[in-house]
Order: sequence, then structure tokens, then C-alpha cells
Amino acid sequence: MACVGLVDTTFARYDMASEAKDKLENLCSVGIKHKTVPGIKDLPVAALNLLRKDCDIVMAFGMPGPEPIDKQCAHQASTGLIKAQLMTGKHIIEVFVYEDEAADENELAELAKNRAREHAENIYRLLFKQDELRKMAGTGQREGGPDAGPLRR
Repeated sequence: MACVGLVDTTFARYDMASEAKDKLENLCSVGIKHKTVPGIKDLPVAALNLLRKDCDIVMAFGMPGPEPIDKQCAHQASTGLIKAQLMTGKHIIEVFVYEDEAADENELAELAKNRAREHAENIYRLLFKQDELRKMAGTGQREGGPDAGPLRR
């Protein structure tokens, strides 16, 4: 049975991991390991540890604030997540929702919910439905909001 790791933070203002878990449980049968860390820069080592143990893939959830330092920390975390992927040869799907992506808290919560659930669908496709991903190439998919659509020649 495939194992999916979920890593989230106490800094985030929405429980995206629970949304992803719910979506995965409705899509397929996988083992799930969940780890919570304090902040966004703690995500890479937690994700790496899950991949080194039994997980085939990890979702890393973060909600950076609107300040420049928050974006800098998110970039550092993202770089660490990429390094962990290269060290293990396994995917880490970065699911970050920036607090300034939405006009108000209701919109932010909806964005976080939808992005987590749509990335869970990507996890399912990566593990079990690669052909579906191939068909979606170049279609302008956007997780959490409206798709951009493909460019026409």
C-alpha cells in the first residue's frame, strides 16, 4: 500500500492537512502519516524524514504571512523541500497559501481548502493515474482557484 506523508505547521491559520486527508481517503486507499511542526522552515526536515522512512510522497502545507520576511522564509522552506526531493528521488508537493492571496479571511479559508483538496487529487494522480496527468499537460491548471486554461496557437 502506498504511503502519503502530510506535514503541516502550527503557524498556518487553516488545517489544510485535514482537507487533503479527507480528499485522499475518498479517492483511494493509502496509508497516511501526519507530522506537525512549528513553522514553515521546519517543513523540509520533517518531509525528508517521512520520505526516508515509509512514505512514497509527501504534501507540505504552509501559510506564509504577508510581510517580506514571511515570503523570504517561504522561499527558504521551498528551497529545502526541493533539496529533500533531490536527496530522495521522491516528490514533495508544496501546498503553500500566502495570506495576501485573498481579499478577506473567508476567501483565504476557501482558497486553503480548495488548494489542499486539489493537490490531494494531484497526489492520487501521481501515485495511480499518471495517464490523467499527461492528458492535463498544458491546460493551465491552478490549484485553489479558477484554472487559467491553455494558450491557443
